[in-house]
Amino acid sequence: MDNSDDITVLRARDFWSAIGLFFLSLFFLWKTSQIPLFGANRAGVSADWFNSAALVPLGIFGGMLVLSIVLFVIAIKAGGAQHALSSIGLGWDKNEALRFTTIAAILTGYIVGLVPRVDFIISSALLITALIYGYRGGHRDRMVTSSLFVFAAGLYAFVTHLPQSQWKAHGDDWVVLLLWIGLVLVSLAKSKSDKVARLVPLLSVLAPFILVCAMAFGFRQNVPNRTGLIFSQIEYNYYVNLKPLWSR
Repeated sequence: MDNSDDITVLRARDFWSAIGLFFLSLFFLWKTSQIPLFGANRAGVSADWFNSAALVPLGIFGGMLVLSIVLFVIAIKAGGAQHALSSIGLGWDKNEALRFTTIAAILTGYIVGLVPRVDFIISSALLITALIYGYRGGHRDRMVTSSLFVFAAGLYAFVTHLPQSQWKAHGDDWVVLLLWIGLVLVSLAKSKSDKVARLVPLLSVLAPFILVCAMAFGFRQNVPNRTGLIFSQIEYNYYVNLKPLWSR
């Protein structure tokens, strides 16, 4: 397949991806509209815009909606719509199939199993490490390894603490923490000469740490699983030891 065919396939897939992202963002914007904003009152809960829990998802999914429209327009102008239903547009590529399948497994494990039940910093550290290690360089074995770590972690949390009444338990937090350490060791062992790989453990923890602290203490947003193993200690020490220093 020459370069022009590669571009045609790419634009055809952009066309379908844009449609999928468009409807996905619309769905989540609709769900976000049910969260109180601009002082609205829903089921006895009201909030101003600057401390509304709707602010972050509104920005994320609003941005996704705009990007899907931009991608849709680019795909049509490049001829992607004309080839979208042709054999070239739907051409089977086993490498692409493996990539999409492993990404789907990772997102399913993270969203369904980990986010509601496991500490946000630990689960996000595992997700970030898996995405960087698995998809940097296009190595098939690394994609599979990363997806297995995250999916196994999500499946364990989902099975052992399915009902909401058990989401505060910390057993799955420890298991996911051990899995994250294991994936970090695998990543470092496979990338001994890669300087970027040595920064991944620090970045994978620092990014969710800053995000969750900014959401909880800066913007006063709801954060996933406040009773998580690490965040519960951060929140306790913030209100008990730190905040009194400037509140006197």
